[in-house]
Amino acid sequence: MSDMKMPNAAKTLSPEDVKLVKKFLSDTTLFLGPDPEIMQNHDLMPRTDIEDKCIKKVSETHTIAKIRDRIQAGCDEGYEMVEQMGAAPGAKWGDVITGVYSASGDLAIASAGGVLIFSALVHHPIKFIIKNWMNDPTVGVREGDGFIHNDSRYGNVHNTDQSMIIPIFHKGELVCWVASTVHEGENGAIEPGGMPSMAESPCDEGLKMSPFRVVENYQIKRDILTFLQNSVREPKLQYEDMKVKLYACLRIKQRIEETLNSDGPEALISTLRLTMENVRAEVIRRVSEWPDMTVRTYIIQDSTLRENCVVKINCKLTKTGDRLIFDFRGSSPEFTNRATNTIVAGLKGMLAQVFLCYVWPDLPRGQAAFAPIEVITDPHSIVNCSYDAPNSQSLMSIFTGFTAGQHAVAKFLYSCPEKYTKVHAPTFNMINTFIWGGVSQHGETLGNLCADLNGMGAGARSDMDGEHALAPIFATMADIGEQELNEEDVPFLQLVSKKMTMDAVAPGKYRGGQGYTMMVSTKDSEQWGFMTVCQGAKIPPIQGLFGGYACGAYPLCKVKDVNVYDVLLNEPEKFKHSIAEIMNEQPFEGADYTTHHMGMGFEISKKGELFMISQGAGAGYGDLLERNPDAVIKDIEEHLISQGVAEQLYKVKFDPVTLSVNYDATKAARNEERKARLARGVPFAEFIKTWNKPKPPAYLQYFGCWGDDVDTLYVGSPDITRKANEPRPNYMRNPKDVRIDELEARLAALGAHGDEKK
Repeated sequence: MSDMKMPNAAKTLSPEDVKLVKKFLSDTTLFLGPDPEIMQNHDLMPRTDIEDKCIKKVSETHTIAKIRDRIQAGCDEGYEMVEQMGAAPGAKWGDVITGVYSASGDLAIASAGGVLIFSALVHHPIKFIIKNWMNDPTVGVREGDGFIHNDSRYGNVHNTDQSMIIPIFHKGELVCWVASTVHEGENGAIEPGGMPSMAESPCDEGLKMSPFRVVENYQIKRDILTFLQNSVREPKLQYEDMKVKLYACLRIKQRIEETLNSDGPEALISTLRLTMENVRAEVIRRVSEWPDMTVRTYIIQDSTLRENCVVKINCKLTKTGDRLIFDFRGSSPEFTNRATNTIVAGLKGMLAQVFLCYVWPDLPRGQAAFAPIEVITDPHSIVNCSYDAPNSQSLMSIFTGFTAGQHAVAKFLYSCPEKYTKVHAPTFNMINTFIWGGVSQHGETLGNLCADLNGMGAGARSDMDGEHALAPIFATMADIGEQELNEEDVPFLQLVSKKMTMDAVAPGKYRGGQGYTMMVSTKDSEQWGFMTVCQGAKIPPIQGLFGGYACGAYPLCKVKDVNVYDVLLNEPEKFKHSIAEIMNEQPFEGADYTTHHMGMGFEISKKGELFMISQGAGAGYGDLLERNPDAVIKDIEEHLISQGVAEQLYKVKFDPVTLSVNYDATKAARNEERKARLARGVPFAEFIKTWNKPKPPAYLQYFGCWGDDVDTLYVGSPDITRKANEPRPNYMRNPKDVRIDELEARLAALGAHGDEKK
């Protein structure tokens, strides 16, 4: 071997050769897919030389505050423009955000209202534009350009959200970016409304717009517009809201130019950078005051929206020094052909919303509030899915991820010496509403959703009950909207709308805010249908705090083979205004009454059929035996809870007619219950022996880690596992095929196939 000639050592490339190789690779790139380097990073970009020079020139506190407030007002103005002028239901009720980004693409200042989850997401497509299009001779970035984007894999929540992004120049130099993002809804997906639960691949999810130019000289390009309109069910909606988002960006641009003319570009650039750096430093300071400890929690999803199963979102939150680390390892593997996965940027966006809304609401809205916080996940997990997995229903994972984060953070806040808001039990986290689509009474093809998801019940606080139907977790200042106005455009009625659901309670010393009942029925179309895209019919999707309870489970209920409009016309006394009464009393003779898990694919609805759901309740806080008896009676008087449930839960004794409390009997009943608790209790070591099992039970279709072993993930069965760092496909069978197999097995058992076998 020593006599064999060795090949010549590799020649060291000169700088010119390296440049040539890079140019060749760039020129011959087949496809500029989502960039992992961009998508995995949520921290601020390094300070540039230009920013450093501007800060050295302008850094006086009052000047920075004045300019920041002016830009904040411009963002809020742009937000209000979109909310007032937008065509999409989401625009009208606040599923919007506007913001100003640094020249490097970081979000410095966002509108105070709207969907703050976007604050940790839209910087990704801007950075993609900077990296790939800025110096590309076939694209470029010029004054008057505007870029559109919706593909979550390049940075967004899901494909229903569309962003308009424009660069701002001053004397030929790029100084910042502005953007406006709206939940548009309809996007040409396999099901109307933009959030298809039936999607089995990204190709089923409709428009998937990587960032590309759609505006030149501040004018929307008609050829591109026509292509986009031709790709969706609502061409009018696509055009109108593209214009609205563009005009909102131009209004913010106008406010920025006023600042440039009055204070100069150095002041603007310095303000944007110092705002981000100061917020980031303040977050690190506040985190350092938290106690060093670890909190473990998890949230369970009870379906993929197409089949019942148990899907674990695992969360460990650790604080050490000035580091805060969210560790989601052990969460369920991604579902290769189900839409409930999320890109990790979406998870980070929701966690950022935890802090901007429920922990540090005093901080300026921007990317920096979450920038120094760390997030760890398994690859190809349901909270960090691959780019080949569908994610149109990412809300299922990011909402439960949000709740896991909110539940864990509360444990730290309780022990924190300085608080900036009250300790808060988890808010209800599912979008319990109807997505709809079809041909309207005006002959238009439509597809979108009701605003009722914005009525999520708020969690109880450390000193008071949660607010009823307050706001969604993703937009604390959103609006529920007026159903009567919606009925001018769509061919169905909400026969019961915004009625509080009795006994939909999450008890505690302070109870969670309750949700409301919705009953819808098609009236003026034979081509109209509904779908629902939420979970929580089998297992509550939230957890209570410090002894408080989670909400109950809420199924979807349907009444078929009835025309409720005939009933209302001829026998109105038969119509009931609660789901429980209709399903238990079954007042419509000959009708078909069914319950359903909360994930329902698009289903055509006949005139007069009832589809009924309820918003859920926020979580309870504290031991329910410590609830003030007078507060329990008030809930009874307000028809939030029935007398029997109130007495059973809270051990309150009262006169059923006058509702006057017997305080001595109540105290005795509660003391008796405390004794019963002690009698039921066993030492922890003994409890663990019966509680802990070595693996999931065989009957349970379970996904995720079991116990503390986050390195082993169960994939639907106790006999099927994989290592967390060794991803592989996780396909689910079509529910129709599963049902066919069940029916064929029953037929075979009855001997129905005996002749065929002969």
